[in-house]
Amino acid sequence: MNLHQFRYAQEAARHNLNLTEAAKALHTSQPGVSKAIIELEEELGIDIFARHGKRLKRVTEPGQHVLHSIEIIMREISNLKRIGEQFSAQDSGTLSIATTHTQARYVLPEPVAKLRQAYPKVNLSMHQGTPDQVARMLIEEVAEIGMATESLANYDELVTLPCYEWQHMLVLPADHPLAKRAKLSLEDIAAEPLITYHPTFTGRTRIDQAFAKRKLTPRIALEAIDSDVIKTYVRLGMGLGIAAEMSVRDLPDISLTAAPFLSQQRAPGDTGADLVVRPLGHLFGMNVSRVAFKRGVYLRNFVYQFAELLNPKLDRATITRAMSAHT
Repeated sequence: MNLHQFRYAQEAARHNLNLTEAAKALHTSQPGVSKAIIELEEELGIDIFARHGKRLKRVTEPGQHVLHSIEIIMREISNLKRIGEQFSAQDSGTLSIATTHTQARYVLPEPVAKLRQAYPKVNLSMHQGTPDQVARMLIEEVAEIGMATESLANYDELVTLPCYEWQHMLVLPADHPLAKRAKLSLEDIAAEPLITYHPTFTGRTRIDQAFAKRKLTPRIALEAIDSDVIKTYVRLGMGLGIAAEMSVRDLPDISLTAAPFLSQQRAPGDTGADLVVRPLGHLFGMNVSRVAFKRGVYLRNFVYQFAELLNPKLDRATITRAMSAHT
């Protein structure tokens, strides 16, 4: 048996037993993948996959154990490569980060810039996607570190740690009637057309749960994955926005400043003060953005350094303890 066979069996499982898709991912032919898997099964004396004709139908019970062992072997091979890179190239290489648009746009620029200063020879590769896609990129070792709000903690293959807490903010025109309300309710917000995130992004689950708990059906005028898009369409008068706190730091918070003052200061065509925000943590609760790593992988020095730049509490000792824990 060889690594070539292990990789083919692993890719077949990852692509839902579709050998054509597995072959594309491996840049080889479908018959070549099928032959390698059959040779491995013959050497082991068991069927890894149950078949219907030439098609793979399911993973057998012994096949589940084989694939688990293959996963460990392939992970340790990747670890060996990282160890070699760490000690041969020292402070160089590529750090691959998987994250959502909001984190990439509003949270990561400063830590990324600081890492580049500390490790000028390290290249950075940033992959953006949904929280579930971020998790898959970590599991498939496309990325070494991931960051998102939702879903990451739902994968047993990942070690996740809290990074920072944030709340949703209501984005509204400075002269909107709700801007003058001392306290907002869910009913106030549900009565307005809303512009907010797609259900898979940026804490949207908490928003939906809060309305459902009060048996309210909000009017969602537009769903987006980009906070700047939310602000743009609020400016166009399509509705009120619900956006992540870190994405609206450029807008005045009227829970801290008098609304009449903002209206007086606003000049025609002045987009700097045309929108204001109100915190909504009391309605939707607080959200936690998390960093994640694939369980059992070897992390290079600059990966630890980047995590600590995200939050000083995410130091090497803390991450090492989490990675070595069973739960």
